[in-house]
Amino acid sequence: MHSLQAHSTEALLNKVPEITLTFWVIKVLATTVGETAADFLNFNLGIGLTNTSWLMAALFAVALVAQMRTRQLSQSLYWLVVVLVSVVGTLVTDNLVDNFGVSLTLLTPVFAVALLATFGIWFAREKTLSMHHIDTTSREGWYWLAILLTFALGTAAGDLVAETMQLGYLNSTLLFAAAIGLVAIARYGFKLGAVAAFWVAYILTRPLGASFGDLLSQPVSHGGLGWGTVGTSAVFLGAILALVVFLGMRGRVRPA
Repeated sequence: MHSLQAHSTEALLNKVPEITLTFWVIKVLATTVGETAADFLNFNLGIGLTNTSWLMAALFAVALVAQMRTRQLSQSLYWLVVVLVSVVGTLVTDNLVDNFGVSLTLLTPVFAVALLATFGIWFAREKTLSMHHIDTTSREGWYWLAILLTFALGTAAGDLVAETMQLGYLNSTLLFAAAIGLVAIARYGFKLGAVAAFWVAYILTRPLGASFGDLLSQPVSHGGLGWGTVGTSAVFLGAILALVVFLGMRGRVRPA
């Protein structure tokens, strides 16, 4: 009986990290890597969009299965999945635009509707969208589907603003940063619900990171700073690794 109770308790542990400033920093870094790594594999290594998409989808599937099979939070595995879903979400949008000719003006609202539908079905089935209660296989499945759609939507929205609307990478970065600032004001100044604030901010950090990644990696002649996809990806992956190691070490010394 004691072992059965212990097993049930373990199965109910939340599998999303604590939502802190470190969480959001890693999220933006992962988002930027999603943009630059996809471009690096596609263009710099010459793998091509289709082959890159299949490769990253396979890696994402393997990591996601491993994540779903764990019974409690693993910081390193969780953030590995986030980095990979960032790349895959970017590639989903890039494939629809480049290979199938879907315009960003159409794709952005389509992804928005798909995400809202996902939230609606998820809430109807689970009665919660809380990031603090990703404690069943069903909820975790809905969680990762929503995350994938936020990355695809964010990629489309970021490209729409920066390129189609010709706002530029710097102005796009500032625009989405300001939008996230408004969410923070709504949360702490006007008592916007924590769950709603989380998901709105999560969606907005994707175009923020994508615009910031393009700003750093694109040539100066195209409005960027010329770091290149290799340099940008390496710096941000290093920062992600350092922060994840920090979180892992802090978790070991924290009292039970």
